[in-house]
Amino acid sequence: MILDRFKLTDRIAIVTGAGKGIGRGIALAFAEAGADVVCAARTQVDIEATADAVRERGRRALAVKTDVMVSEDLERLVASALAEFGRLDVLVNNAGGTLPRAALATSERYFETALRFNVTSAFLLTRLVVPKMVETAGGGAIVNISSRASDMVQTGFAAYAAGKAALNMLTRNLAAEFAPKVRVNAISVGGVATDALAIVLTDEALRAQFDANTPMGRPGTVEDIAACALYLASPAGGWVTGKIFQVDGGTEWPAITVPVSKL
Repeated sequence: MILDRFKLTDRIAIVTGAGKGIGRGIALAFAEAGADVVCAARTQVDIEATADAVRERGRRALAVKTDVMVSEDLERLVASALAEFGRLDVLVNNAGGTLPRAALATSERYFETALRFNVTSAFLLTRLVVPKMVETAGGGAIVNISSRASDMVQTGFAAYAAGKAALNMLTRNLAAEFAPKVRVNAISVGGVATDALAIVLTDEALRAQFDANTPMGRPGTVEDIAACALYLASPAGGWVTGKIFQVDGGTEWPAITVPVSKL
């Protein structure tokens, strides 16, 4: 049956940023599809809660406190996953994000930190995981969580947009190198109802503006993104690699703009 192709039965998945929001949603979706999940994030209590929710769905889970900005943490994450489960099948590079800041107020350190958080960390973890995927499972799938900021002009997002645009191109290049054994795709995410969008969703005027400027008339949910991640990680997406999937409610221009001072 076609639905069987969306199953991840007994696959082992690492999800970064799994404590909250999109990462947590993906971890739980994978568990419901049959995967065991390694939950990684900086806050132990959050990933323990996600791991408990995975177990409630009948799957095994491991919570590994991880700061993706620290190379030693990435190495420990992979080693812990292999020690616990003995194989790796799926990696979701979800950890990332940078607050908006006017370009002329963006320091060299701030800009370079944005690149490290949004693209370099994903590259380093991928470089660690891919050989182990091939060695232990014969191949696998990687899903990078990008943003529509990567290809849609928005004031105040120079650093974040540059990082996510780089992540998109990294996705395409790695896919070409790793095919056919390891597939690499990305999801370019629009405005999703998480803590990051709370300032908009809790303000009546801003929420009305956001909904009006989004063709689907609402913010996304973590399940909207998780559904796409499941497709890309599962055999259902087995003939897909090197692609950037836009999951954004049909948005082609910013639903909300961040004001910056004019020159």
